[in-house]
Amino acid sequence: MPHVIRIHQNGGPEQMQWEEVAVADPGPGEVRVRNTAIGLNFIDTYHRSGLYPLPMPLVLGSEGAGVVEAVGPKVKEFKVGDRVAYAQPLGAYAEVLLRPVARLVKIPAGIKDETAAAMMLKGMTAWYLCRRTYRVKKGDTIVVHAAAGGVGQILCQWAKHLGATVIGTVGSDEKVALAKKAGCKHVVVMSREKLSERVKAITKGKGVPVVYDGVGKDTFMESLDCLAPLGLMASFGNASGAVAPVNIGILAQKGSLFLTRPTLVNYTSAREDLLTAARELFAVVKKGAVKITINQRYPLREAAQAHRDLEARKTTGSTVLLP
Repeated sequence: MPHVIRIHQNGGPEQMQWEEVAVADPGPGEVRVRNTAIGLNFIDTYHRSGLYPLPMPLVLGSEGAGVVEAVGPKVKEFKVGDRVAYAQPLGAYAEVLLRPVARLVKIPAGIKDETAAAMMLKGMTAWYLCRRTYRVKKGDTIVVHAAAGGVGQILCQWAKHLGATVIGTVGSDEKVALAKKAGCKHVVVMSREKLSERVKAITKGKGVPVVYDGVGKDTFMESLDCLAPLGLMASFGNASGAVAPVNIGILAQKGSLFLTRPTLVNYTSAREDLLTAARELFAVVKKGAVKITINQRYPLREAAQAHRDLEARKTTGSTVLLP
């Protein structure tokens, strides 16, 4: 029988169990997929810890790629043998699993399974941030937090490809080179530099039209101080912990700012939007404008160690789990 990584209660990586499961035949609107690679994401740690509460028991994991093993009744879009990728619903930490056809996309020729698995969630997050939440255009100067991370590296490359000047932040000097390689013209080391001062110097006092912040608690207020009047704060993650309650009057004081807390689920809930996101992501990767860097690989059964390393900031770029 195939295995999954499952938790029965919230907590640390020690809660992650390697368990056998029976996988049923696909029903209407479903296919059965044998995973070839699974993406690791920071949100997986939120689901495990309980920061984002979910019913138990829970098979973790949001994205992956594999091969269709069986198709359900009346499924016309996919056939046995198709290479496919997905982001959502949960349950990706599995050797074999059922997937709803509505959330599945075909992997085009020229994109490896590992690459697809590593970029669906992070890459489509970068897509909605720079193509929908705030449409980055030539001549923009923008701030991207955690520029050496999984989403950060993709977002910085994509923004540079669109003609923006990217100011990236990193947590340590070791990650400066990675951020520069990802397209950052300026890199701010948050442990020893004040971001808003650097941003004001770079922009000659104007500030930036958008800050993309997946860090959360530690960077929130400093991010607001980087924005030009009418600027947009896109707070899309909580890597340092959840942002504390805030008096929205501060948005007025700092220049009639906009604040959004976007999620991939809402930006790709319509099948048409999901297909657009995947198509545009695959296109920039195939042309080489965005390179997906997989710097860590772990066997799926060692997913707990992958979580430890991710939370200890020991990983860079993307990480995949291999069944």
